Amino acid sequence: MRSAVMAGLVACAGLAAVAQAQVSLVRLTPEQYQRTIHDIFGDSVQVENNRLAVFAVREQGLLALANRKLTVDVDELEQDEAIAQQIAAQVVDARHRAALVGCRPETEDKPDDACAEHFIVRTGLLLYRRPLSAPELESLVALQNQSARQLHSFNAGLANALARMLVAPDFLFRVETGTPDPKQPGTLQLDGYARASRLSYFLWNSEPDRELLAAAQSGTLVSTQGLQQQVERLLRSPRIEYGLRAFFTDMLRLSELDHDRAFALAIDTGAHPKFIAEVQADAQEQTLRTVVDQLLYKNGDYRDLFTTRDTFLTPVLATIYGVQLPRPPEVNGAVPWVPYRYAETAPYLGILGQISFLARHSRDGETSPTRRGRALREIFMCGKVPPPPGNLDFDSIQNTNDPRYRTVRQRLAAHLSEPMCAGCHKLTDPIGLALEKFDTAGEPRTTENGALIDGSGQLNGKPFVDFKQLAQIIRDDPATTACVVGRAYSYGTERELTERERAWVTQLQSRLSKDGIRWRDLMRRITLNPDFYTMPVSSPP
Repeated sequence: MRSAVMAGLVACAGLAAVAQAQVSLVRLTPEQYQRTIHDIFGDSVQVENNRLAVFAVREQGLLALANRKLTVDVDELEQDEAIAQQIAAQVVDARHRAALVGCRPETEDKPDDACAEHFIVRTGLLLYRRPLSAPELESLVALQNQSARQLHSFNAGLANALARMLVAPDFLFRVETGTPDPKQPGTLQLDGYARASRLSYFLWNSEPDRELLAAAQSGTLVSTQGLQQQVERLLRSPRIEYGLRAFFTDMLRLSELDHDRAFALAIDTGAHPKFIAEVQADAQEQTLRTVVDQLLYKNGDYRDLFTTRDTFLTPVLATIYGVQLPRPPEVNGAVPWVPYRYAETAPYLGILGQISFLARHSRDGETSPTRRGRALREIFMCGKVPPPPGNLDFDSIQNTNDPRYRTVRQRLAAHLSEPMCAGCHKLTDPIGLALEKFDTAGEPRTTENGALIDGSGQLNGKPFVDFKQLAQIIRDDPATTACVVGRAYSYGTERELTERERAWVTQLQSRLSKDGIRWRDLMRRITLNPDFYTMPVSSPP
């Protein structure tokens, strides 16, 4: 099987080398891989979560832009092969085969080319996101035949053919094929199947369904009316939540909260005994539930995520937030999430006041106004903060025992007096200091080393006295609107915006600053823009 994987990757790379102006490859993320398998074969087919390494490289603030990655190392190949075999074995086992294979062989111990072809054609359309070519179909049916004869089992032979499809570059990568656009020199228009994939993975974070692929095959997807019909259908589907969650997981860097990954929160549980392991997973889910509720169920303005008092809690989160939450009865062995609204006098407000932000952007054992301020600038306002020089002395900031500098505000003043530091710290510290009334675990506090904490500052010339006023200023800042609109567009195309697209995004964010940023409306505007289905000739293959 390993030689088959290598041969497939070489063949695909050769195709890109020959016609690099027409083909671009976008690798499926681990979440897209899992969602695709579940949407094709059902949730009862198990998928190992560690099948692919997490891409830790961010471009324009997004991991998604690193998915145009062609290099696959040996370990990843071996993982892909092992997972493909496990999935294929489940599809043809006694529990699943009647529903998933769709036909019965004449005998169980011999090949059946007709039944195999029926399954491969139906399944291959979804896996490759296009119809199989005649040579591809012939090769897979032949593999089934040969394997079934050797193993004396039709199911084993069919599983080998399915495993071959699951390690094919056409499945592991979205192969985007484009043709030159005579109206825009230097730009390629995606073909119908590439449009279907880009649309579905953007809105659903999963593969195109049969109806969308049929629209691609018939050509209606490239027409204005046909595209509108499919966009509206996808926006009405419950699967829209998958796409919403995927985008905000990336933009807000929530995947880095998973406790089994390298970015696990470094919280001193001795100093914060309430911060048990479940808090990290719950912190990520709390933010996503808040986002989904505000943007999908309430059809609210994205900007209100910064000032909303509505959220969702579990008992373990409630202990961190200091909330009295009666323990609800378990449902199927799990404690359900409880909708909760903070009182106006509560210290918490919006997603910036959630553990997923406060704890993620703290240091080990101490808060970091610089980290929190930088995250505010970069994540929500698309600002650029240069990295610090490598020869800085941080002793004055980290020395919490100096009685002259009891608060981090006093210690950070040293950086503001250094010319090489002041430029960056003026961008980060004034807004990060507004969050100092939350400790490293996100719990509220009013003092540090016995001194009262001052949360006042200014952002872009607008003063604030505390975190809540800062949240309102961020909500109303035009950069906040421009950032989420531009990030959403780049996330959908998984590339940087062209100059033409930047101008379009600028016009759109100006309108949305007045009308509000409603998620389905934003997705509709982006996916109905013809430029969304293009790629520059210079895009990497």
